This record gives sequence, structure tokens and C-alpha cells, in this order.
Amino acid sequence: MLTQEQRIRYERNLLIPRFGEEAQERLANARVAVVGLGGLGSPAAYYLAAAGVGTLGLIDPETVELSNLQRQILHSTDGIGRHKADSAAEALAALNPDVDLSSVRTRLNRENAPGTLGRYDVVLEATDNFETKFLINDVCLELQKPFATAGILALSGQSQFVVPGKSPCLRCAVPAPPAGIPTTAEQGVLGALPGILGSLQALEVIRWIVGLWAPRCNGAGALHSVDGDAMRLNTLRITRREDCICAPLWRNQ
Repeated sequence: MLTQEQRIRYERNLLIPRFGEEAQERLANARVAVVGLGGLGSPAAYYLAAAGVGTLGLIDPETVELSNLQRQILHSTDGIGRHKADSAAEALAALNPDVDLSSVRTRLNRENAPGTLGRYDVVLEATDNFETKFLINDVCLELQKPFATAGILALSGQSQFVVPGKSPCLRCAVPAPPAGIPTTAEQGVLGALPGILGSLQALEVIRWIVGLWAPRCNGAGALHSVDGDAMRLNTLRITRREDCICAPLWRNQ
């Protein structure tokens, strides 16, 4: 049951139609892994903590640099040189002391990812490289964990939410890590852009936790894109691929 203080803190959540105390309690009992605490992970983690997610695993092996602060709003100038996982935990604890925060300074790889991500109900992938994005996709399929993924560059970005066996996975949209794509270190990124995409990821995760998410017709998925140059928002329909590694999960439904 919610305390009186929690009812005040989450009042705007509780007023939402089809939400209420049951949904808030689901959030309080949920465990979410946020992998990457940079441009995408910063707004995502802030909104998950503010919403009242009970446990957040903050996973990032890097330290805060001055050049991060233009977009990575979890961190501050005073935090330069600190581990991002620790800096993030401090900021989120100040925002909402209800949240149980776990700082993980580990870089995910094929050996440790299943054990690390297996502790959580849902994963929010907010990394800056394709290798880790596809690793998380594949491990979440194996664990049958839903996950949100997104990518950003310059003035554009995309996000996708995957529920194994019920929506197309990342490899359905992009079968293999693309080659020759510049990084934000090479082509830049405007800080407000990951703010939009990270917020979308947080919204998708919250919708799934509280039971507002539902499969789309014929198992289709959605790729949300933001074009900040033309100021255009689009949602593209993604279909599942019969030859994808996620196909066996579909047959088991």
C-alpha cells in the first residue's frame, strides 16, 4: 500500500485514467536495468526514478568527462572524473529516495550480460555503439526480457520497444550491425535530441510495467523516429522476419 507521502509524490500518476494505485504499486515492485548513463540514459533514468520504479540498475563502466555535460544531464561539472554509475545514483537518490539504486561499473560482454541483465524485469538500452546494442538484443531474447533500444546522431534518432515473441526485435529491423556509420564523437549530437528519445524509452518501459502495453496487429512493431532538422516525427511499422533469431519465440506463442 502507498504511504500518504507517496500518494502526494505520485499524485499526477494516480490521476491518469487506467493507472491508479495498482499501476503505481507495479512500478514500485519493478526492477529496471538502464545500460548506458549518457545522453539517452540520463533522461530515461530520471523519468523512471521520478515515476517511482522501485529498483534501478545503473550500468556504465565509464567516467564523466567535460564533453559529456552538453547532453548527459544526470551528471554535473563537479562530477567530472567520477564513475557515471555513481554520479547517476547520487542524482537519482536526491530526486527520489524511494528508489533502490544499484551502481554497476561493468562493461557488458557475452559472458557477463546474461547474469547481469537476468536480475531485472525489463532493460533500457542506452549505449552508444552497435556492438552492445545487438548484444543486449540477443541476450534479452534468450532471457525473454522486454527491452527498449534507441540510437541518436546529430539531429536525428530512432527508438524501438521489443517484447520477445510478441514484437519484432532489433535484428528484424536491422539484421546486423551496420558498418561505416559515424559516431557522435565524429558527427556530434544536439543535446535535446537524446532527451526526446530517452524520454520515449522511459515511457515505453513504464507502459509495459503498468500493463498499458499490448501487442500490435499481426505481431508488428513500431520504430519511432525524430528528424530534428526538418522537425518531423514519424512512426514506421516493422514486421517480424521469419529468418530472424527471434523467430523460435514467435512459434512458441
